[in-house]
Amino acid sequence: MFDRLNKMNFEIAEAHCDAPCGVYDPSSARLGAESVLSMTKKILDLKAPDASDAAATAAYHNTLTRYILVKEEQARIAKEEILILWTDYFKPVHLETYPNLHDTFWKAAKLCSACKVEVSLEHANELMTAIKEIHEIFWATKGRDVPWFTAS
Repeated sequence: MFDRLNKMNFEIAEAHCDAPCGVYDPSSARLGAESVLSMTKKILDLKAPDASDAAATAAYHNTLTRYILVKEEQARIAKEEILILWTDYFKPVHLETYPNLHDTFWKAAKLCSACKVEVSLEHANELMTAIKEIHEIFWATKGRDVPWFTAS
């Protein structure tokens, strides 16, 4: 079988990423970051019930657990989307125009991690700001003026 494959003429295919789809968009990272911000606010606003009310306490723990689960999962998704853009879309030529590109992405990825391990409204807001900066850089590299908006 290998002998037959070696005798065949194949054209070389090149791709800029793991899957040559060519579809990139920072909106997935934005949605993740927005969810992180929303869940952080919900966690901070959640009030613990009187410990003597077993049903209310169980409901509180259930709700808190769900908020934390969503926050952590969405922070992971935002980080994954950021890393895909950073490692698959952006090329050395982009560094000429945006010399702070690596630092911008590195800090955004670190903020995703911080939002997973903390309940920090400050870091959740900083993550949204970082994703907005990535959004602006990304669309500028495509020569498009895509407005920033949030779903919430």
